[in-house]
Amino acid sequence: MAIEAHATAKYVRTSAQKAGLVMDLIRGRDVNKALATLTFTRKAISHDIAKVLRSAIANAQQKEGFGGDVDRLFVSACYANQGPGMKRIRPAPMGRAFRVVKRTAHLTVRVSERPVKIAASTAPAAKTKTRAKAKPAEAAAPKARQAKAKKKA
Repeated sequence: MAIEAHATAKYVRTSAQKAGLVMDLIRGRDVNKALATLTFTRKAISHDIAKVLRSAIANAQQKEGFGGDVDRLFVSACYANQGPGMKRIRPAPMGRAFRVVKRTAHLTVRVSERPVKIAASTAPAAKTKTRAKAKPAEAAAPKARQAKAKKKA
């Protein structure tokens, strides 16, 4: 049975769209490769996503039945949902006011354990009945030529 764990960071001060761009980079990768990718990604949100990923890995290690091998964990799902926006007002010309929405996001990372590949057994395969072989192509060719000759005539 595969272990699955997740971690969530709520109310992170970024838009869900910007966080989603970085999350697309790590989805489906092994956790070590995902952490390396986030380390060298030149987006500010990558630091927060790396924290959430480390938390998800720690949660998986604490689960009962975990095999103990972190190298078998991979990012099975990661997404950024939109959080509440803080509405602020920016002064505009002629006494007007423009609204500024400071967006937030909820970041979720889910990690799963890859199943162990079982080696194929070395036992010989069971014998199966074989059907009678079809006629070779050379034997069928004269009949086809005769049929073409009849159509032409």
